Amino acid sequence: MKPSRVAGIALRQYYLYKGNFARVVPLFAWVAIDMVLWGFMTRYLNSVSTSGYDFVPALLGAVLLWDFFARVMQGVTMGFFEDVWSRNFLNVFATPLSLPEYVSGLVLTSIATSAIGLLVMLLLSTTVFGLSFAAYGVMFVPFVLVLFLFGIALGILSSALVLRLGPAAEWFVWPIPSLLSPFVGVFYPLSTLPEWMQWVARALPPSYVFEGVRTLVAGGEFSGATLGWGLALAVLDIILAGLCFQWVYRYAVRTGLLARYSAESVT
Repeated sequence: MKPSRVAGIALRQYYLYKGNFARVVPLFAWVAIDMVLWGFMTRYLNSVSTSGYDFVPALLGAVLLWDFFARVMQGVTMGFFEDVWSRNFLNVFATPLSLPEYVSGLVLTSIATSAIGLLVMLLLSTTVFGLSFAAYGVMFVPFVLVLFLFGIALGILSSALVLRLGPAAEWFVWPIPSLLSPFVGVFYPLSTLPEWMQWVARALPPSYVFEGVRTLVAGGEFSGATLGWGLALAVLDIILAGLCFQWVYRYAVRTGLLARYSAESVT
């Protein structure tokens, strides 16, 4: 795998953003709106609550982490969708570019775009709403790492889904973060879920992150081994997603799907 080819995929995305300001705004606009909305909501809850519980690190911190996960996933899929919308697959894969290089380029793009969103969220949450990351301590870094890896895995898997089913399948991709949020307990403990949902939650790395966030905010001690299990699941998900994308790509080449790719679903 040649770094120059990986950088080439990321450079293409850079020129797309550079040439169109409308592409740049979504990198920070929606996360900024979420921070403002939930920031004022947590202020209101703090003002009416008599328990003395600080909702800012629990709720606003959870929104920040979940939005970061969604940005990572969408960073991969958006780079892939650019090739879908421009009918560019034949051009890309007619070059010596290998599949791992292409996927790595999408991941590199996701790192850049999600970092912009994370910086905006950190700036707003700390300067405007006083979110202190001292409540999380050094655990903030592995929390973010687990969400980043899982976001990459879902981004690759979503790209494989669209490659197999056609461009119309992109509408299956956008709701994925919302569909997962009830299972991972972004805003509530997993113990409130029915037992079958808890079993699903144990297979999802973000559930370990948000359980850890609530534990640390409440002043408890969160087991590093438990977070390590979430990290291991996230790495496993990336491997499985990569294998799935590779299988779908080979199927698309073998059946001529790439050549027949159109705006309609391909079966």
